[in-house]
Amino acid sequence: MTEMPAAVIEAPGRELTVEAVELAEPGPGEARVRIEASGVCHSDWNAATGASITPMPAVLGHEGAGVVEEVGPGVSLVRPGDRVVLSWLPWCGRCAPCLRGELSLCAVAMNEMGDGSLPGGGFRLSRNGERIYHYSYLSTFARYAVVHERSCIVLPDGADLSVAALVGCAVMTGMGAILNKARVTPGSSVAVFGAGGVGLSAAMAARFVGAEQVIVVDTIAAKAELASQMGATHVVTASGDMAEELIREIAPRGVDYAVEATGLPRVATAAFNSTRRGGMLVMIGLAPEGVDVSFPAALLVRSERVVTGTLYGSSRPPLDMPMLMRLHAEGRLPLEKLITTRYPLEKVNEAFDDMRRGRVVRGVLIPWEETPNADR
Repeated sequence: MTEMPAAVIEAPGRELTVEAVELAEPGPGEARVRIEASGVCHSDWNAATGASITPMPAVLGHEGAGVVEEVGPGVSLVRPGDRVVLSWLPWCGRCAPCLRGELSLCAVAMNEMGDGSLPGGGFRLSRNGERIYHYSYLSTFARYAVVHERSCIVLPDGADLSVAALVGCAVMTGMGAILNKARVTPGSSVAVFGAGGVGLSAAMAARFVGAEQVIVVDTIAAKAELASQMGATHVVTASGDMAEELIREIAPRGVDYAVEATGLPRVATAAFNSTRRGGMLVMIGLAPEGVDVSFPAALLVRSERVVTGTLYGSSRPPLDMPMLMRLHAEGRLPLEKLITTRYPLEKVNEAFDDMRRGRVVRGVLIPWEETPNADR
C-alpha cells in the first residue's frame, strides 16, 4: 500500500481537495505508474459537475503520462522504467468491435467504465479504509496510478511527457477525427468549431494532411493567433448564423468537412449548415446526456451530407499515439503549443476555473511541483 497525494471530489458540484489517499499494489495485468503530467479536460469538469455521472468520492483525471514503477503478475506489455502515455480505453481484444479493429468502440471497456473500477472490477484507491472510485480507468489527478497494462502505451525515447499527457485524450481525439474518421484529403476545405485543445488538434491534423483551407471558429478572439500557429488558414470569431455567413465568404459552396468540438447543439447545427452538398460533419464534442441535435431531414437526403460521430478519434492507441509523438519529436506537429499553463496538483480548482473561462487552451497538472511556474 502506497500513500500519495491525490485530488479527491466528494460529490458533484464540490471543489476538489488534495489529500493523502492509499493506493494498493497492482494486481494481475496491472501496472503502477508515477504520474509526471496530467491534462485538465472538459470531460473531467463534466464529471465534477454531475453533467456526466461517475461514482464518488473519486479521483478524477484521464489525460496522463508517466513512468512505470511496478507491474503485477502476468504483465507482458510494459516493464518498470518504461515511459508511457495512458489510454483511458483499454480495449479487450475479444468483443466484436475489437475484432473488427474498432478499438475505440470496445464493448467491454465502455460497459464497465461507469462502475468507477479498473477493468474487471478491481479497486485500488482508498482513504482510511473507505473506497475511493477510479475515473475512466485512470485517475491521473494524483502522484501515482494503478492501471491496466493495456492502458499503458510505451513512448519513443525522449518523448515530452507533458505533451504525451495531452496525446492521451485531447490530441488523439482531435487528430483522430481528421485522420481516422473523416480521412481528410489534400486540397480540401475544413471548418473546425471550437478552438480548445481538441479543436486545435483537429486543425493541426487537417493542415498536416494537406487541407488547403482550415477555418477555425471560436467566440474568443484571443485564440485567433494561436489557431493560426496551429494550422488555421482562416479564423472566424463568431457564433451561429454569423459564423455560417463568414465561412461561406471563405468557401462559397461550403466546406468539405466540418468538425464540431464543443458539444453544443446550436454549434452542431451551424457546423452542418457550413458544409457543402456531399460534405461531412464529424461530431467530437460530447453533449450532456439527453441532449438532442436535429437536422433538416429533406436537406440531409437531397444534399447527401454525411453526419457522423467519433469517440477518442476512432483511434488504435498502441499504433496512433506513438506515431503522433514521433511526429512531434520530428518537429512536424507543434503539440507543445497547446499547453498554456502548468499547475501544481494543489491548484487543480484554479486549473478548472481557467479552463471554463477560456483562459487556457490546455492546462497541465504537474503532480510533483509545489508552486506554479510563470508560463502564462
